[in-house]
Amino acid sequence: MTKTLRRLQLEDLHSQAGARFGAFAGWNMPVSYPAGVMKEHLHTREHVGIFDISHMKLIRISGSDAADLLDHACPIEARALRSEQSKYTLLLSERAGIIDDLIVTRLGDERFMVVANAGNAATDEAHLRDLALGLDVNIEPLDRVFLAIQGPEASAVLAGIGIETEDMFFMQGREIRDDWFMSRSGYTGEDGFEIGLPEHEARQLLGRLMADERIMWIGLAARDSLRLEAGLCLHGNDITPDIDPASAALMWAIPKDLRASGKFLGSGALRKIIAEGPNEKRVGLKPDGRQPVRGGTLVFDEDGEVIGRVTSGGFGPSAGFPVATGFVASDRAAIGTMLYADVRGTKVPVAVHSLPFTLHRYRKG
Repeated sequence: MTKTLRRLQLEDLHSQAGARFGAFAGWNMPVSYPAGVMKEHLHTREHVGIFDISHMKLIRISGSDAADLLDHACPIEARALRSEQSKYTLLLSERAGIIDDLIVTRLGDERFMVVANAGNAATDEAHLRDLALGLDVNIEPLDRVFLAIQGPEASAVLAGIGIETEDMFFMQGREIRDDWFMSRSGYTGEDGFEIGLPEHEARQLLGRLMADERIMWIGLAARDSLRLEAGLCLHGNDITPDIDPASAALMWAIPKDLRASGKFLGSGALRKIIAEGPNEKRVGLKPDGRQPVRGGTLVFDEDGEVIGRVTSGGFGPSAGFPVATGFVASDRAAIGTMLYADVRGTKVPVAVHSLPFTLHRYRKG
């Protein structure tokens, strides 16, 4: 039996814009628009792209034990966050597997906003509720349209409609008005913002935004090529409950003192992995030539032994060459190591490459 796809609240607007739809994480999502993936990608890098990311979930967590809950669920020091500070973190299992990657923002003394990924939102919520038993915590999933406005002219476009952002820097978030949450963050490597707000206000906001010739609707396909060039993980591909932070090259997201003595869920298992050294590591991969190497492709050493796999891959329009990420044996993970990918029976040379493929252009304080 085919499972019914969930639909975006603004699906009618995407249809009017000529979107081509496809299934993603249980949702019917705009994959591309008439301009095409290449133009959408480059427009975001050069001007401003707007993405409907309402498949993702905003969860507000409040109460006197809210920080304790987050500190147990994630390798994070929630009380150490400044007001309006956002932090990338990981929701871990007892085995240190990555249930999800999250953005946590401190809204007040006992209030936090969590942004969860689409396919994991229900699992994340249930997991947090289990961990919250006996605590003074309110876990409130919000019904919001969620929009990402990304690109070098994003701040100027928002200023043009009266939303000033000059006092915000990368990884800061706030409730800018009743039922509105805005952060300076994104999934493209560019400067930009994510705004969650009620549907009727989102329609009004879009009416004003789309009058600006600098802005263009961007679909899921270009969002994927943008994040891949930026070296960012896609949960379900590059990180899963079977992959730990050390193997995924995400230890930078865990404060050093927590690595050594933290009591978050999975801390013991993670310390054991770190002590022994992960068997494999997530790396960038640059195929030789113009042929993209897709997720699921096996990676071999010079002797023909399988030593890894590609988890995400495609062409990088801004990079100007195919880009990929994947996992290889730890002793073959050094930058510049030459390996081979099996593309429909042909061994394509691939070099281990530094991440990201294109420089991040965040506005940092």
